[in-house]
Formats: sequence, structure tokens, C-alpha cells
Amino acid sequence: MENRNDLLSGSKRIHFIGIGGSGMFPLAQILLAHGHCISGSDNNPGETIDLERELGMKVTIGQKPENLRGAELIVYSAAILPDNPELLAARAGSVPVLERSELFGLVSREYEECIAVCGTHGKTTTTALLTHILLAAGKDPSAVIGGRLPEIGGNGRAGKSDLFVCEACEYVDTFLHLSPSVAVVLNVDADHLEYFGTIENIIHSFHRFACLARNSVIANGDDANTRKAIEDVPVPVITFGYGSGNDYAAANVRRRADGIGYRYDLMHGGVRLTEVETGIPGEHNVLNSLAAIAAAMQAGVSAEEAAAGVKTFRGAHRRFEVLGTKNGVTIADDYAHHPREIEVTLRAAKELGFKHIWAVHQPFTYSRTAMLLDDFARVLSLADHVVLSEIMGSREYNTYNVYAADLAAKIPGCVWFPAFEEIARYVMEHAEEGDLVVTLGCGDVYKCAYRMLS
Repeated sequence: MENRNDLLSGSKRIHFIGIGGSGMFPLAQILLAHGHCISGSDNNPGETIDLERELGMKVTIGQKPENLRGAELIVYSAAILPDNPELLAARAGSVPVLERSELFGLVSREYEECIAVCGTHGKTTTTALLTHILLAAGKDPSAVIGGRLPEIGGNGRAGKSDLFVCEACEYVDTFLHLSPSVAVVLNVDADHLEYFGTIENIIHSFHRFACLARNSVIANGDDANTRKAIEDVPVPVITFGYGSGNDYAAANVRRRADGIGYRYDLMHGGVRLTEVETGIPGEHNVLNSLAAIAAAMQAGVSAEEAAAGVKTFRGAHRRFEVLGTKNGVTIADDYAHHPREIEVTLRAAKELGFKHIWAVHQPFTYSRTAMLLDDFARVLSLADHVVLSEIMGSREYNTYNVYAADLAAKIPGCVWFPAFEEIARYVMEHAEEGDLVVTLGCGDVYKCAYRMLS
């Protein structure tokens, strides 16, 4: 990224290859608000494309070299294949070409205050919650979130203040392009091992990210890997957690009477600031709310304002999102795709008083499934019934020779089907009134949930 900081100021017309992607739209939205002329292309129409056009972006369906005419900067999504005709033409031309994560880094440099939220788990919920708190407190942040926040109608917004909230993903070290003033580290766990290889390499990557923070690091003081990752960072460290030694701590934690969320006393330096009440399931969201509160208070929000925001937050899209009920069976969807995420989601589900819990899981990537097979089997077994789809390989080939049947064999009573239609039929034929079905995965398993409701 060296010597590229002037690309935005010198580029009035910016073209996005794959502009309909969830990671591309919020960046295009922000740059449009900053006065750039935005064009783009995508292969598929949809709601995002419609909204982009309503905002004044010139979007073409179909990708061809002539779409690049007049562009002074070209950005492409990581999902774009190397033989894409626009990308080939862009690389053959003289106009600067950036991958989306590089542009993300440049956008982060446009703001005096950039709060970047990273972590193996919980970063979308925490980034969405922090954005919600800031909006409720009268701030006007720009935001880039990994999932859709219903109240802003998408997964990003262009605010008028000099405050930017963004989700920072560690996959292939993309978060190292960012320039945070405040780095929030939620947790550090073993994931993306096909890239990092070892947990030590993951910890080192998070350490490099924390060292990018200009003002402070907000970190989970209860998590051993996070503590290693923040060792010797050159800025002040603010910790959060259950332990009383943390700067921000949750004390007297108890479940709400309705079982949906939790209440706790927010402690700072041993002093009770206020009571906090979460409005989303799962005790893990106590820690997420602590992180968001600490970050919001760094941005000038009072403890009372932050607590008020936490209380009214109802979650991000695909984060334990209840979609509806059919024949007395409640259908929910969750993005969980790592054993620890599945575990906290299922434990949260078991607290809600349903008769039986059904876990419908779509394993994502062969590498993660193969490397964490026993962990997946252990946590999925928390559900009363488990149904699997075949593994979604995404960017990988099955060089690991692993299949859904291998995981199913390790889970008592588990069944698997290759098609969502078969899964939906099986579940709705066997689920009972009062049961909860949760679809789990970061692929397209949510389609299965909607089939059950149809």
C-alpha cells in the first residue's frame, strides 16, 4: 500500500468490478458521499444493484471491457475470477487497479477516528452493535459491517462525521491494510488454518494488526490468545471481560426473565457505572456488548447512552435471526461456521425453552471441516437433532477427501442430504410443535430455512 495513499484524492471516477457484493457496496456508498463518481458492473441484478442505481451510481449488468471507459481507478472484489474480461482489461491498461481490501485500507485513512473491530468470532455483531450505539447516541458514523444491520438498510452507511466503524477480517491478513485509530480485539482462535498454518501464526497476525492502532487497543482480557496478541503494542491497552482486573468488566451477570438476553453491572476501574441489558440471545453477547461499550465510550459516548443502545439492539442479519414460525416450529438462521461459534449459538438456543433444538449445518470449506472435524462433531451434538448438507467448498477443491458423511458418522443420530429441498422436507416432517430449527453456516444454508417456511 506504500505510495498509494493519494490514489483516492487523485481519482474522481472509480469503477467497481463486482459492485453488487456485500463488501463492495458500502465502500462505493462512502466514496459516492465523498464526491467521487461511481460506476460498476455485476453479473446479477438484485436489491443492492437497485439501491446503487437509486443513489446515482452507474451500474451495468454484464462484465465487459468497455465498462471501464473513463475510470481513473478500478477496484475488484476478491470473488472476481482471474479470467474476468473486465479484470483482464483493467490489468492490461494504465489505470491503477486495487483489490477491495486495498481500497478498504485507503478509505480507513480518510477518517480521523477509525474504530476497527477484529476477532475470530463476534466481529459482525459487535461492529453492528457499536454502530447502533453511536447512532442512538446522536453520532453520525460511517460504517462497514460484515452483515446487514436492518436499521440502516444494509451493511454500511456514509455518515457526515469524521468517525468510521468497520469490521476487520483476518482472512489472508486483509485487515493489515486498515489504518485504525482504535483496534478492538474480541478473541483469537484457530481458524483459516489452510492459510495461517498454526495458532501461533494467527496470534502474530493479530499482533501486527493491534500494532497498527494509532490511539489505543481494546482487547478481551479474559482470552489467553488475545493477551499474547497484544503484548508490547505501542499504544495504551484497554481490557474488557468478566475478570475484575479488566478495565471494563461485567459483574452480577444474570439472565433476563424472558430468557432472551442478560443483565449485568458495568464496572470500570472497580466502580459501577450503570446496568446493561442485552436484547439478543446468548451469554457470549455480554462480552460483545462490553467491547462495543468500551469502544463507544472512547468515541465520547456516556455509559448511560451506551447501555441504552445495547438495550435496543436486536441483532444483525443472520446472527441468530428468527425468520418465522410454521406449524408451531420456529425457524432461525445463524452465520456460525466455526465450532466455537456453533457452540455458543446452540447453547444460547438451549436457554430459550424450546422443546427440541434442531441444528441444520452446512459445513464451509473442506480445509476447515477436515482440520476441525472432531470439534464440529462435539459442538453439533449439543443439539437434539442434527442434519447436514454436503460441504460447501467455496474457494477450495476437495484435496482433503472429506465429506459430510464423515462428520455425520461422528454425531449420534445425525443424517445428511445433498439438497436443501430434501433437508427442508425431512426437518418439517419430523420437527414437532414447540421445536426450534437453526440453520448454521456462512454459505447459502439460509435458503434452506426459507424453504422450511414456504
